[in-house]
Amino acid sequence: MDIKEQITSTVEKITKDKTLMDQFQKDPIKTVEKVMGVDLPDDTVKKIVDGVKSKINVDKVSDALGGIKKLF
Repeated sequence: MDIKEQITSTVEKITKDKTLMDQFQKDPIKTVEKVMGVDLPDDTVKKIVDGVKSKINVDKVSDALGGIKKLF
């Protein structure tokens, strides 16, 4: 299993679905396992959850900076 590929796929699914995003914020491990459709070892899920959190935060910062650039 390619963790980067799983992170990218999971981020796409979570960011496109407000319900999944809310679930992810409340219980990220359970949500990631639900999105992926598998029960993974805790250490693997934690890596994916950390990657998803990082990617979502980077995307939010990028969107905010894009909005600021439009002001100038």
